[in-house]
Amino acid sequence: MVQGTDKEPKRIVEESLKTLGAKYEDQTNVIRAKNQNIQWQLRIGNNYIVRKNTDNDGRIHVSVTLRFNPSDSKILVSTNPTFTKAAFEISEICTICGIGHQWINVGNDVAGLAIFDYVDELILDRVSFHKSLENIVRVLNHVQKILRVNLGEIARDSMTGEESTSSIYG
Repeated sequence: MVQGTDKEPKRIVEESLKTLGAKYEDQTNVIRAKNQNIQWQLRIGNNYIVRKNTDNDGRIHVSVTLRFNPSDSKILVSTNPTFTKAAFEISEICTICGIGHQWINVGNDVAGLAIFDYVDELILDRVSFHKSLENIVRVLNHVQKILRVNLGEIARDSMTGEESTSSIYG
Protein backbone atom coordinates (compact mmCIF):
# COMPACT_ATOMS: atom_id res chain seq x y z
CA MET A 1 0.00 0.00 0.00
CA VAL A 2 1.24 3.44 -0.82
CA GLN A 3 1.42 5.55 2.30
CA GLY A 4 -1.19 8.27 2.11
CA THR A 5 -4.14 9.53 3.99
CA ASP A 6 -6.04 7.76 6.73
CA LYS A 7 -8.78 7.19 4.13
CA GLU A 8 -6.52 5.10 1.89
CA PRO A 9 -6.98 1.78 3.80
CA LYS A 10 -10.75 2.30 3.89
CA ARG A 11 -10.78 2.99 0.13
CA ILE A 12 -8.80 -0.19 -0.56
CA VAL A 13 -11.20 -2.26 1.59
CA GLU A 14 -14.25 -0.72 -0.09
CA GLU A 15 -12.84 -1.38 -3.57
CA SER A 16 -12.07 -4.97 -2.55
CA LEU A 17 -15.62 -5.48 -1.29
CA LYS A 18 -17.03 -4.06 -4.52
CA THR A 19 -14.87 -6.51 -6.47
CA LEU A 20 -16.31 -9.35 -4.39
CA GLY A 21 -19.84 -8.10 -4.91
CA ALA A 22 -20.28 -8.01 -1.14
CA LYS A 23 -22.93 -5.78 0.38
CA TYR A 24 -21.53 -3.47 3.01
CA GLU A 25 -22.57 -0.50 5.08
CA ASP A 26 -20.33 2.30 6.26
CA GLN A 27 -21.09 2.52 9.99
CA THR A 28 -18.36 5.03 10.80
CA ASN A 29 -20.58 7.92 11.89
CA VAL A 30 -22.87 5.78 14.06
CA ILE A 31 -19.97 3.94 15.71
CA ARG A 32 -17.84 7.05 16.24
CA ALA A 33 -20.75 8.70 18.05
CA LYS A 34 -20.50 5.85 20.59
CA ASN A 35 -16.78 5.08 20.53
CA GLN A 36 -14.10 7.60 19.57
CA ASN A 37 -11.45 4.83 19.47
CA ILE A 38 -12.78 3.66 16.11
CA GLN A 39 -11.48 5.59 13.11
CA TRP A 40 -13.83 3.89 10.63
CA GLN A 41 -15.98 0.76 10.41
CA LEU A 42 -17.70 -1.17 7.64
CA ARG A 43 -20.30 -3.88 8.23
CA ILE A 44 -20.25 -6.58 5.57
CA GLY A 45 -23.36 -8.68 5.07
CA ASN A 46 -25.09 -9.35 8.36
CA ASN A 47 -22.29 -9.77 10.87
CA TYR A 48 -18.79 -9.23 9.47
CA ILE A 49 -16.97 -6.10 10.60
CA VAL A 50 -13.89 -4.41 9.14
CA ARG A 51 -12.56 -1.55 11.23
CA LYS A 52 -9.61 0.67 11.87
CA ASN A 53 -9.10 1.54 15.53
CA THR A 54 -7.33 4.78 16.40
CA ASP A 55 -5.28 3.05 19.09
CA ASN A 56 -4.17 0.15 16.87
CA ASP A 57 -1.68 1.84 14.57
CA GLY A 58 -0.99 0.08 11.32
CA ARG A 59 -3.59 -2.72 11.48
CA ILE A 60 -7.03 -3.25 10.00
CA HIS A 61 -9.26 -5.49 12.14
CA VAL A 62 -11.49 -8.05 10.31
CA SER A 63 -13.99 -10.05 12.39
CA VAL A 64 -17.21 -12.03 12.54
CA THR A 65 -19.25 -12.74 15.66
CA LEU A 66 -21.52 -15.70 16.37
CA ARG A 67 -24.19 -14.99 18.95
CA PHE A 68 -25.80 -17.69 21.06
CA ASN A 69 -29.31 -17.71 22.46
CA PRO A 70 -29.48 -16.90 26.20
CA SER A 71 -31.47 -20.12 26.72
CA ASP A 72 -28.39 -22.12 25.64
CA SER A 73 -26.21 -20.79 28.47
CA LYS A 74 -26.72 -23.98 30.50
CA ILE A 75 -24.96 -25.96 27.74
CA LEU A 76 -22.14 -23.45 27.20
CA VAL A 77 -20.27 -24.14 30.43
CA SER A 78 -16.85 -25.63 31.10
CA THR A 79 -18.44 -28.44 33.13
CA ASN A 80 -20.17 -29.69 29.98
CA PRO A 81 -17.67 -32.10 28.35
CA THR A 82 -19.10 -31.59 24.85
CA PHE A 83 -18.72 -27.81 25.13
CA THR A 84 -15.17 -28.22 26.46
CA LYS A 85 -14.38 -30.51 23.52
CA ALA A 86 -15.90 -28.03 21.05
CA ALA A 87 -13.99 -25.12 22.63
CA PHE A 88 -10.73 -27.07 22.38
CA GLU A 89 -11.37 -27.99 18.72
CA ILE A 90 -12.26 -24.38 17.89
CA SER A 91 -9.08 -23.16 19.54
CA GLU A 92 -7.07 -25.72 17.60
CA ILE A 93 -8.53 -24.81 14.19
CA CYS A 94 -8.04 -21.08 14.89
CA THR A 95 -4.42 -21.68 15.88
CA ILE A 96 -3.72 -23.83 12.83
CA CYS A 97 -5.24 -21.19 10.51
CA GLY A 98 -3.59 -18.24 12.28
CA ILE A 99 -6.94 -16.69 13.20
CA GLY A 100 -7.80 -15.22 16.60
CA HIS A 101 -10.90 -16.05 18.59
CA GLN A 102 -12.48 -14.89 21.81
CA TRP A 103 -15.47 -16.17 23.71
CA ILE A 104 -17.88 -13.36 24.56
CA ASN A 105 -19.29 -13.50 28.07
CA VAL A 106 -22.22 -11.62 29.50
CA GLY A 107 -21.96 -12.08 33.23
CA ASN A 108 -21.25 -15.77 33.73
CA ASP A 109 -22.89 -16.83 30.46
CA VAL A 110 -21.22 -17.42 27.09
CA ALA A 111 -23.10 -15.13 24.71
CA GLY A 112 -21.01 -15.50 21.57
CA LEU A 113 -17.74 -16.18 19.83
CA ALA A 114 -15.69 -13.62 17.91
CA ILE A 115 -13.36 -14.83 15.16
CA PHE A 116 -10.88 -12.22 13.93
CA ASP A 117 -7.76 -11.40 11.98
CA TYR A 118 -5.64 -8.33 11.29
CA VAL A 119 -4.20 -7.00 8.07
CA ASP A 120 -1.10 -4.85 8.29
CA GLU A 121 -1.70 -1.50 6.57
CA LEU A 122 1.76 -1.62 5.01
CA ILE A 123 0.80 -4.70 3.00
CA LEU A 124 -2.90 -3.89 2.61
CA ASP A 125 -4.06 -4.48 -0.91
CA ARG A 126 -6.93 -6.39 -2.48
CA VAL A 127 -5.11 -9.73 -2.21
CA SER A 128 -4.12 -9.41 1.45
CA PHE A 129 -7.61 -8.24 2.43
CA HIS A 130 -9.31 -11.06 0.49
CA LYS A 131 -6.92 -13.58 2.04
CA SER A 132 -7.79 -12.40 5.56
CA LEU A 133 -11.53 -12.38 4.86
CA GLU A 134 -11.43 -15.81 3.21
CA ASN A 135 -9.48 -17.23 6.17
CA ILE A 136 -12.15 -15.97 8.55
CA VAL A 137 -14.95 -17.40 6.40
CA ARG A 138 -13.13 -20.76 6.21
CA VAL A 139 -12.57 -20.86 9.98
CA LEU A 140 -16.17 -19.82 10.64
CA ASN A 141 -17.41 -22.73 8.52
CA HIS A 142 -15.20 -25.11 10.52
CA VAL A 143 -16.43 -23.59 13.80
CA GLN A 144 -20.05 -24.02 12.75
CA LYS A 145 -19.38 -27.65 11.90
CA ILE A 146 -17.62 -28.23 15.24
CA LEU A 147 -20.55 -26.67 17.10
CA ARG A 148 -23.11 -28.73 15.14
CA VAL A 149 -21.24 -31.98 15.75
CA ASN A 150 -20.68 -31.34 19.46
CA LEU A 151 -23.69 -29.29 20.50
CA GLY A 152 -26.33 -30.15 17.89
CA GLU A 153 -29.37 -27.92 18.18
CA ILE A 154 -27.53 -25.00 19.78
CA ALA A 155 -25.46 -24.46 16.67
CA ARG A 156 -28.41 -24.74 14.33
CA ASP A 157 -30.54 -22.34 16.37
CA SER A 158 -27.84 -19.75 16.94
CA MET A 159 -26.54 -19.75 13.39
CA THR A 160 -29.73 -19.73 11.33
CA GLY A 161 -30.98 -16.28 12.29
CA GLU A 162 -30.35 -13.20 10.21
CA GLU A 163 -27.76 -11.89 12.65
CA SER A 164 -25.54 -14.97 12.47
CA THR A 165 -25.48 -15.96 8.83
CA SER A 166 -21.98 -16.64 7.59
CA SER A 167 -22.44 -14.99 4.20
CA ILE A 168 -20.49 -11.86 3.35
CA TYR A 169 -22.92 -11.19 0.52
CA GLY A 170 -25.79 -10.08 2.75
